This record gives sequence, C-alpha cells and structure tokens, in this order.
Amino acid sequence: MLETNIARGETLARHTTFRIGGPAEYFTRVNSRAELTQAVRWGRARELEIFILGNGSNILVSDAGVRGLVIKNHADAVQENSSARGEILRVTADSGAPLPGLANRLARQGWRGLEWAIGVPGTVGAAVVTNAGAHGSALSDILTRAEILDSQNNSRWWRRDELQYAYRASVLKQYPNDAVVLRAEFELRRDEPANCIARMSQYTEQRRRTQPTDPSVGSMFKNPPGDYAGRLIDAAGMKGQRVGNVQVSNVHANFFVNLGGATAREVLRLVEWTQAAVREKFKVELELEIQLVGFSRNG
Repeated sequence: MLETNIARGETLARHTTFRIGGPAEYFTRVNSRAELTQAVRWGRARELEIFILGNGSNILVSDAGVRGLVIKNHADAVQENSSARGEILRVTADSGAPLPGLANRLARQGWRGLEWAIGVPGTVGAAVVTNAGAHGSALSDILTRAEILDSQNNSRWWRRDELQYAYRASVLKQYPNDAVVLRAEFELRRDEPANCIARMSQYTEQRRRTQPTDPSVGSMFKNPPGDYAGRLIDAAGMKGQRVGNVQVSNVHANFFVNLGGATAREVLRLVEWTQAAVREKFKVELELEIQLVGFSRNG
C-alpha cells in the first residue's frame, strides 16, 4: 500500500542541488510510471497540493518547507525504436529519467540531438515542463509528444504544439498541480558516435571552465532578449557579492552558490539586490529562471 511509503517531515535540502529547503508535509519516492500515477491519485484524493521532485535542480525550496505531497520521481524506464533505415530514433523516456545519463547513452550509440543535455542536472519531466536547454538548443527541438496525467487523473499524449513552448517555458508551468508529465517521446538523428561524443566533451569542458562547482540552483535568471544575465550582473558590480552564506559566483555571475548553511531567505535577499542593481544600471528587469517552491508558507 502507498500509505506505508509516505514519510512526514522529510528535509528537502538533501534532495536539491542548492542544498536548501525545509520539510515536506508528506513525502514519497516512486520508481515507475505506475507508482507515480498512484501517488498523484493518492494526493489528489486527499486534496493535497502535489509537487513532483526530480533531481532537485532549478528550484528554490522555502525554509518553511512545502505543504502537501512531494513525490521524488525515480521512474526512469527508456524505450528505443529506430526507423526501418536506421536514420531516425524514437526514444520514449519516463519523466524521472536523468537527462545527462540519457544524453550520454544515446550519443555513444551515435544519435544526435541531446548532447547539449550532458551538463543539465535535471530529469525528463522537468525538462518537458521548463523547455530545458543549453548551448543554443532546447528540448522542444527534439520532443514530439509527452504523456500527461490531467487533473481528472486521465492520461493522454500531448503533441509538441499543444505544449506551447517558449524560452524556458511551456503551458504546463501554468498548471503545476493539474498536469503531471508521465513520459516523453523524442526524435533523434543518426550520426557518427565519435562526433556525438566530441560534442558532449566540448560541452562538458565548457561547463567545467565557466560554471561553479559549489552547490547551486543552476542559472538563476533568464537571459533577457539579445543579452546575457551573467554579463549584466557582472557589469552591475554584483559578482562576488553575498548575503549571509549565499554568494553571486565569482566564476559565473548568473549562478548563486551555497557557501554552507545558506537559507532560502538569504537567496531571495540576494536576488532582490541583484535585480535592483541591474535595473538601476541597465533599466533591465531580470526574470527568475528557477521555480520557487513552498513560499505560500511565508518561508
């Protein structure tokens, strides 16, 4: 029974890349699409808010924690079907599948299109919702459809156009409790494995040189049209600035790093300071790329 796998008060800091976050009111882990569906239905039957937690990147969890049910998603089954001539591969991946592992597996088989994800510390489900991307590519470039569990607990496949993709956004972001990603289908093209591996290596090296290794949330702000958030933050004099134990990275100014024991409250204060500095110098409003979780509790 699912009830035997429900925990109370699980600290979410241990499940996020930022190492920040208070307790979950209810918490469970799922290992398959069927278990994910069951957990969502369990929470909805009790009128609980539901948050699907993947690898814990790109989110800032309130110090006060999260009301409702947090579901740690480990559903990671992957199916591959190539075309008759072997030039196109259709990949169906459950929403809990980690993107870097999937990217590495497919590139080494000689399939191009997902190499950019080698350094994106997220899952397929989160990538579908946020239209994750890097190095000039995005998930919407290769996604063909996604299976969604709606608010009535019915599942169906949504076409790419129905997801209304934009830069780091989709229609799913507007309905976090009403639309749960179960799995997604991608279309990749044949290439030489050596070419795919070379691209991955290039992206990995670029990430190593330009991004911090301290715990972070990933890119804090969206890039404004025609510019880069990191450049604006640096030029506004914010690189290296800190509030308490959170700091604007000296390596890349669009990354905030946890120096040890940082709180969500400190992060938000540094976010506001950074936005104000960029606004004053450039008249540009920086928009958060990360998702705030649990802040209805005044965390």
